[in-house]
Amino acid sequence: MSSHTPSNFNPSAALPWAFDPARAVLLVIDMQNDFVLEGAPMEVPEARRRIPRMQELIEACRVQQIPVLYTKHELYDQYDVSPLETAYNPLLKQVGMRAGTPGVGIVEELAPLPNEPVITKHRYDAFYNTNLETIIRTIRGTGMADTVIITGTVTNVCCESTARSAFMRDFKVVFVSDATGALNEAAHQATLDTIGSVFGRVMSTGEVLSGIHNKSEEEVPV
Repeated sequence: MSSHTPSNFNPSAALPWAFDPARAVLLVIDMQNDFVLEGAPMEVPEARRRIPRMQELIEACRVQQIPVLYTKHELYDQYDVSPLETAYNPLLKQVGMRAGTPGVGIVEELAPLPNEPVITKHRYDAFYNTNLETIIRTIRGTGMADTVIITGTVTNVCCESTARSAFMRDFKVVFVSDATGALNEAAHQATLDTIGSVFGRVMSTGEVLSGIHNKSEEEVPV
């Protein structure tokens, strides 16, 4: 089985919907220094290794005028803004993703352009108590975007939480298998299985790029 194919993938089944890049936005989830740089407090080495794929997607989207949106996770020293998160990971009570520090910044290799929105969040789900939904629903014109392409880290935490939340809001979810990074392959694959079975379509970078460049996609017949 390839690393990006859900274990229960059935090639003979009809796709639930066709990928239309003209109605899509790209989400780059939490590719921050504190998650990506070597030796960082919340280092996810696989996220660092996925940077070249994310660069390909970002560049293609910019060329094709597909909006690129970023999220960054922030915590505070003044008070515990995400108490259950820090309960599960007590290290975060002292270090990591502190507002106003270089650690919360997006890694240089994926730096946003001045006109690209960066959404600050305090929960795994990037839609929770943020303006992400409003931006998606208006950035291509009112009601024009209905698909989110999800890249970033951590695959099975913020990426999966955001994918599920997008689905609940009736957005089509494209989850990019080789442009998301987890702490281990088992967790990564489990998310791909879940998303591909229920919440969206799991696609490789190559498949997404093909769709972007072709501007359309034929559904597989039943």
